[in-house]
Amino acid sequence: MTPVIQVENLFLDYKLNDEWVNALYDISLTIQPLEIHGLVGESGSGKSTLALALMNYLAPNARIRSGSVLFDGATLLDKPPAQMRAIWGKDISLVAQDSLAALNPSHRIGDQIAEVSRLHEGLSKAESHRRAVEMLRRVKIADADSVARRYPHQLSGGMQQRVSIAMALSTRPRLLVLDEPTTALDVTTQAVIVDLFRELIRDNQAAALYVSHNLGLVAQLCDRVTVLYGGEVMASAPVTEIFKRALHPYTISLLASLPRLLEGTETRLPTIEGTAPSLNARPQGCVFAPRCPVALPLCHEVKPPLEEVTAGRLIKCHRWREIAEGSLTIDTSPSADVIPAPPHDSYVLTADDMRKSFGAPTLMDRITMRPPHEVRAVDGVSLKVLNRSTLGLVGESGSGKTTLARLIVGLDTADSGTMELLDIALPNRLDARTPEMLRSLQMIFQNPNDALNPYQTVGAQIARTIKRLGDKSLTREAIKARVIELLEAVRLPADYANRYSSELSGGEKQRVAIARAFSTNPALVLADEPTSSLDVSVQSVILNLLKDLRAQQGSSYVLISHDLNVVSYLADWVAVMYLGEIVEEGTAAHVYTTPSHPYTEALVSAIPNPDPGAASKHIRLDGDLPDQLPRGCRFHTRCPRKIGAICETDAPPYRDAGEGHFIRCHIPVEELAVLQQAPPQPEKV
Repeated sequence: MTPVIQVENLFLDYKLNDEWVNALYDISLTIQPLEIHGLVGESGSGKSTLALALMNYLAPNARIRSGSVLFDGATLLDKPPAQMRAIWGKDISLVAQDSLAALNPSHRIGDQIAEVSRLHEGLSKAESHRRAVEMLRRVKIADADSVARRYPHQLSGGMQQRVSIAMALSTRPRLLVLDEPTTALDVTTQAVIVDLFRELIRDNQAAALYVSHNLGLVAQLCDRVTVLYGGEVMASAPVTEIFKRALHPYTISLLASLPRLLEGTETRLPTIEGTAPSLNARPQGCVFAPRCPVALPLCHEVKPPLEEVTAGRLIKCHRWREIAEGSLTIDTSPSADVIPAPPHDSYVLTADDMRKSFGAPTLMDRITMRPPHEVRAVDGVSLKVLNRSTLGLVGESGSGKTTLARLIVGLDTADSGTMELLDIALPNRLDARTPEMLRSLQMIFQNPNDALNPYQTVGAQIARTIKRLGDKSLTREAIKARVIELLEAVRLPADYANRYSSELSGGEKQRVAIARAFSTNPALVLADEPTSSLDVSVQSVILNLLKDLRAQQGSSYVLISHDLNVVSYLADWVAVMYLGEIVEEGTAAHVYTTPSHPYTEALVSAIPNPDPGAASKHIRLDGDLPDQLPRGCRFHTRCPRKIGAICETDAPPYRDAGEGHFIRCHIPVEELAVLQQAPPQPEKV
């Protein structure tokens, strides 16, 4: 068959400071019809650059030095933008990472999808609108007619992404370029989107390039995988061969960096030392040699060829034959000894019956006599955090996790409820808290770009926290020494104190945010999605760092994440939230295995397994979280194990499953354990 896309010996350069530097070096890649081709590698490896080069959509400062890109056998690179506009959106479509940024906020959803059909297929206004509504139904959006009349900001993140997919597929393209399309989505929404990709690519007889740093997702979705590093292909093979028998040291190290479910809270993840090379600092020999644990002098001097190991399997490494024979093994043991940190018996934090609602009656509500739309973000939550331990808080977006964290740290004020920090009453209002309380509570935010000041150096930002909340008697020299000590604790050189955040990578920014959070020796750190946007290699460094700091500093964490593998790696105790209340809590082993709440069961089943051949139980939840709190069990509108009218009318009891494990469900614990040995009935999924 003629490949949908065929790239041969592609060299791409960027012009930086009046000098051309290489970004893609001798790239060859082929995607066949009906194939989903995964593209993986760390940030800066050239994944997005290659994806856009396949579309002949280059930045103004980019050039193709040599090579070819064939689309259905015809060359793309010699086509001017005017000709490419007839191909973009019709034959080649892009689904970007940020779906909201890809949608026009001033136009209705239906009009934006219909515009694509009118532009590329000449459909009438009525026909294009019908096509738009049909595509919304195909991407599993209920009440498609209503959604077509809404604006992007009125939709959830998962629905926005489905709208982007509907728009990309409305013209039945031959090639779909998917650039990190599920990074910011909940694991349940991500699972639905992945199923949707498979179905629509098959139905449209299309092909796809899937760019992602989520190796588990790539293992479950893709047919073939290409591994990029430093703008070069390190390996390319069918997905099973890559994940079952990796031959390149970089691939082996990436896979070893993944946290896996229930590996134990006192293990430590292997890491890849160093960082990926910048565009103007690419090594002369093998681009991975400076970080490779088995590099020879030859590797630093001579660039290895891209060799064919078997039919369809390519590798670029001087030592792959030794690895294949078994005479050479890559050491994937942790980079340092495990630091045990057993939890203490006392509690650093207790919270009782915490409540927070948004949407108080407005003046217009009073004039029109309509009931206000009140959102009970946190509704009667009680929890305890042991000293020197980690409480994992999981659940979909909108379940109340971040609001609960903001109530604890004082960024939002609770409507009611009581808290104690180190056995001392903790006021709900921030202005009523003492300096000692402020020192004892710190927060690590999801996006370090928003948390760091771009106009201050790293050292100035950490020093400011020390001055405001630390020991007032510290001299300038002592503060400077403390800043360097904190940077070294998060594995950053002392000279980073003089850098600005714009000069740091994403992982380095997050490490600075962690250093600042620990500058006051806090008793409790609230970490809100601290690794969600990081590569697996950087994520492993951050997770090990958090574990080490917990042991060394004696701090505790409340860890918020939609990555359940990350939570199981770091957390001693796990609480599952849904619509403002805790539906299950217990140890990670209790929560992630049977019996568990049906909502937790669905969350766990949606975790992407980095084993392409692993059999798993797939439970897909219909719809999004409801806008209004349902009567009875809050989960009954989406529950795959709903047992009858009692779920719709009566609030479920909080059942004791033993050893501190509790489940909020009408189904008795013993029956849940039996039911969960098999997937739910298909009609309920």
